[in-house]
Amino acid sequence: MLSVSNLTVRFGDYTVVDGVSFSVSPGEWLMIVGPNGAGKSSVISAISQAVPYTGTVAFGGRDIRTMKAKDVAKCFGVLTQRYAVGYSFTVEEVVRLGRYAYSGGFFRRGEEDAERHVDDALRLTGLEALRHQSVLTLSGGELQRTFLAQVLAQDPPLLILDEPTNHLDLVYQKQIFELISRWVREGERAVVSVVHDLSLARKYGTTALLMHKGRLVAHGPVNDIISSEHINPVYSMDVRAWMVDLLSQWREGDEA
Repeated sequence: MLSVSNLTVRFGDYTVVDGVSFSVSPGEWLMIVGPNGAGKSSVISAISQAVPYTGTVAFGGRDIRTMKAKDVAKCFGVLTQRYAVGYSFTVEEVVRLGRYAYSGGFFRRGEEDAERHVDDALRLTGLEALRHQSVLTLSGGELQRTFLAQVLAQDPPLLILDEPTNHLDLVYQKQIFELISRWVREGERAVVSVVHDLSLARKYGTTALLMHKGRLVAHGPVNDIISSEHINPVYSMDVRAWMVDLLSQWREGDEA
């Protein structure tokens, strides 16, 4: 589905992504992990054509740089870490923008399946009761779910997510990861996401790409990659021991 070859991103003389290559197949949820400054978000930005890069990003064997923007929007949807809004659109209007690539323009309803996709996206994200509410009145979690609904209404075969639950309460983290997990199992779909929380990456991912200082360290099945062998040198600590110690605090508290 997605093929990335020798991807390199530079800002001036500084190389933030250095020759990274990987591919993603239908049914796969690829977790891009690594410490701060590893180049994870820059990989996402390059795939989504938000920053200049060298190398090749191809979807279905076709170089994305040769495709029209509307055609790219039919291939994948992008959800970033945080959205700022300064307009009083309703939740439904924002979600409906996800169908723009299939329509003749903003808010036109000529596309036969538009209503079904919008309704399904609102239902999946639990936003049906808020569909007529202004996005200016939403909480951070509600706003993030609104833009997730927009991406789902777009109905792309590939989701590209950059820390989709960053800054969200635990309940919304769980809801969004569970929702995406169900979504990827339906049809010929795949997900690529940047995730800082290694526990979430192991729970929901099928494969993982570990990065450090702009380079690919390891790529493969998620439990093989997010293992002490690979992650301890990258994070400069015994990650598993730290996670177990954190969990022990809950066990001691429950017993008390």
